[in-house]
Amino acid sequence: MTLLRQLAIVIGICFAGELINKAFNIPIPGNVLGMMLLLILLTTGIIKLEMIDEIAKFLLDHLAFFFVPAGVGLLSHLDIIKEQWIPIIGVILISTVIVMVVTGLTVQFLIRRWSA
Repeated sequence: MTLLRQLAIVIGICFAGELINKAFNIPIPGNVLGMMLLLILLTTGIIKLEMIDEIAKFLLDHLAFFFVPAGVGLLSHLDIIKEQWIPIIGVILISTVIVMVVTGLTVQFLIRRWSA
């Protein structure tokens, strides 16, 4: 399947997520709903992995480029960051620890559940 067709599938699913968000006024971003929809479609077999594997690999290989706009956006708020850098660092550190703990506990739970 060509890259353009695979990209059309992924973009179509993301667009469907946006439509669901707007139609039902759900407080979850449309792109997140789209990725959840993609997960459901992949796990149910409605969309086969082969239908999007090349574009997925391409997007993952070029993932760093998607962070450039976010970095540029941060530069436009540099004055706020300079004023609030201590709380920002604190939140980053605390949230990182929370994510690591929750991930570790989840993995331990799943390992115990699957090995039993």
